[in-house]
Amino acid sequence: MLAGIFLLASFSLHAQDDGPPAGGPPAAAKPAAGKGNKPKPYAELITDKAVTKSGMFKVHFLDDKYYFEIPNEMLGREILVVNHIAKAPADMRSGFFGYAGDQIGQNVIRFDKGPNDKIFLRKLSFSEYTPDSTSSMFAAVNNSNIQPIAEAFDVKAYAPESKGSVIDVTDFIGGDNDILFFRSAAKRVSQIGNLQKEKSYIVDVNAFPMNLVINTVKTHARTSSSTPGGPPTPGSSTETFTMEMSNSLVLLPEKPMQPRYYDPRIGYFAVGYTDFDLNPQGIEAVRMIKRWRLEPKDEDMEKYKRGELVEPKKPIVFYIDPTTPEKWVPYLMQGVDDWKTAYEKAGFKNAIMAKRAPTPEEDPEWSLLDARYSAIIYKPSTIPNASGPSTADPRSGEIVESRINWYHNVMLLLRNWYFVQCAPLDPGAQMMTFDDELMGQLIRFVSSHEVGHTLGLRHNHGSSSTVPVDSLRSKAWVEANGHTPSIMDYARFNYVAQPEDNVGRVGLFPRIGDYDDWAIEWGYRLFPEFSSADAERGHLNKWTIEKLKNKRLWFGTESNPDDPRSQAEQVGDDAMKASEYGIKNLKRIVPNLMTWTKEPNESYGNLKIMYDQVTGQFNRYNNHVAKYVGGIMETPKMVEESGPVYELVSKAEQRRAVDYLNRNLFATPTWLLDKNILNKTGDKALSVTAGLQNGVLQRLLSARTLGKLVDAEAEAGSNAYRINDLLNDLRNGIWSEVPLNQPISVYRRQLQKTYVEALNAVLNPAPPAAASASGFTFSFGPPVDTDKTDVKAAVRAHIVNLRTQVLTAAGTATDAMTKAHLREMAARMDKALDPKA
Repeated sequence: MLAGIFLLASFSLHAQDDGPPAGGPPAAAKPAAGKGNKPKPYAELITDKAVTKSGMFKVHFLDDKYYFEIPNEMLGREILVVNHIAKAPADMRSGFFGYAGDQIGQNVIRFDKGPNDKIFLRKLSFSEYTPDSTSSMFAAVNNSNIQPIAEAFDVKAYAPESKGSVIDVTDFIGGDNDILFFRSAAKRVSQIGNLQKEKSYIVDVNAFPMNLVINTVKTHARTSSSTPGGPPTPGSSTETFTMEMSNSLVLLPEKPMQPRYYDPRIGYFAVGYTDFDLNPQGIEAVRMIKRWRLEPKDEDMEKYKRGELVEPKKPIVFYIDPTTPEKWVPYLMQGVDDWKTAYEKAGFKNAIMAKRAPTPEEDPEWSLLDARYSAIIYKPSTIPNASGPSTADPRSGEIVESRINWYHNVMLLLRNWYFVQCAPLDPGAQMMTFDDELMGQLIRFVSSHEVGHTLGLRHNHGSSSTVPVDSLRSKAWVEANGHTPSIMDYARFNYVAQPEDNVGRVGLFPRIGDYDDWAIEWGYRLFPEFSSADAERGHLNKWTIEKLKNKRLWFGTESNPDDPRSQAEQVGDDAMKASEYGIKNLKRIVPNLMTWTKEPNESYGNLKIMYDQVTGQFNRYNNHVAKYVGGIMETPKMVEESGPVYELVSKAEQRRAVDYLNRNLFATPTWLLDKNILNKTGDKALSVTAGLQNGVLQRLLSARTLGKLVDAEAEAGSNAYRINDLLNDLRNGIWSEVPLNQPISVYRRQLQKTYVEALNAVLNPAPPAAASASGFTFSFGPPVDTDKTDVKAAVRAHIVNLRTQVLTAAGTATDAMTKAHLREMAARMDKALDPKA
């Protein structure tokens, strides 16, 4: 996703168990006496009045009932169920959820023959699994992981020659269950109550060779609750809402695709399970990357082995939602087609493409919600975002389908980003409404990024850190190579370039780069000489070690809180230097904000929006730098690679970071406090500076950061940037007026109060936060026990020393407010040192 929220993968999968054998009704499966459920003769049940559709199952519609005719060979086969909203009411929307095309559930099921003329539907889980049916652990694992029976159906008739079983599925597909409809969690979030059957009905069921599509209209009670996402409260009000649902039942391959094991050096989403057989002396967590099945045509396999480009048997195709505004369609399609060259690195030409959805006249059975088809879905939403989820076979990681969500208001997000990062560099961005070509190219960038997710790729937040900052100012270099090696980075635009560099849009925009080519090649190139994922591991490892000698191919995870190389929204290999250039461009924007945001007959709303964007961008720069303090770099390696996996950020770099913050943030950024802007937007100068300074300062002085500095001293001794180094450097910057007996401005007084509060929070931490209403608490990193480290001792000594300096300065201060402030600070320090006094 574009706005910082991302999900790595789903790891809850399924394990097989031994069900009754497939085939016709066994002797033991005859109906019990007196049960009254004896199957009818086929011709008596399925008369010539039935409307029959043939496909994976035959679907019969007769007398308002739907019947599945399940062939014997389909019993025991695994089926992926994908559930979507086809049409939804506007008042159902909650955040990113509640739009047409949203996935609301996913399951793997199978139909088994049961006793007494029954067909059982089992809901399968892959959490524990042994895929090799010949192994010694196969029976043991399956005996301890019997799959639950989610539904039982009476066999209403057997097909001619006992080749299949006919079951009545009317109540099942017309009712409410978590196989075909909402997951329980989704129901809670959306406050969905009981199904109202009299207001619900089945639209149709369509059969295709490898799947079925069920369309229904469902009306539910919607129950309000005093706790969002919680159970209904007594006496709470209810209302109804109606939506159209679509369910695709997709037959999974009888033989799963050969998986490729996950490697932390290349950023792929993964699925996995616990394997009891892989490790002879224990268990092993197996993780497999998510990827599409790309294979050469049989007649082209030898060409592929020789290194010739070949077309795949089945290319990756994304269809464009017919409701998409026409002028943006070519740009969305181009964002898909941009990946063609990456797949050529893996040996495939024309491996991926975008197509317009066929019209009803061209293909009356084609449906955007059919899970056989992947699509870019347009959502008329105020949400400024986009996302690229995918659905994979949990046994192998094979991607089955994807729905890229393009929310209409992503264009607002793109405009704001490009304006605040590139307006000084591109006259086309110095206005509130971009021309169609500029907006179209921005949409193309979003499309490429989200398509990358659907191909299996995670964010690579470290990619841009491989680029020297000075190269970003070189017109020739950056236009040839791009400002980041990966479209999957959150390095939006080249904010380092300066107007005098004359860098054009090609050097400002992200594009598919060297890392993306490598990641696709690593994930999709086939090695036919290896018959299993285990067999190819050694070859892949040697290949990866060799390729990663090229630093531009480095992958930096989006989930590391300590590595300053892996940061969202950062460009370049030096955050201090890059941020200084970024600030220069922001200083060019502020004096022009009134002009560039002005539109006839409009209020100052645009000015407010873009001023907030400027302050937000400045805040990003400062947080990029703050991550260097206590920074720990992580470079995943295999045992065949030398060198450390974890390294401390150098003492010199951490000191540079604090110096940057003292000069650019803690020294009041008066360039940002333009009175002409503030008196139009209503922003208060003190609130603006507090919002920027407080978060960074509290991060620097958090128990976690200070604890990391103590750990660093234990590891590196005097070569480490130690806790006292940080405290002294901050004091020299934030309290610089004190030893010089200078008046302290209102802005700095505010900052110094925050400083003392942050130190007090270390010495006297608040009790642990209570769990939220949802039952969860949130934390950014492991807790730090400051009572068992040097943290409190260092902070206490620092406060004692600072208090002495403050009291001395208060005694000689001539400015009345400065004197009062310093005395107040001394009193607060006393309270921090002895809360009970």
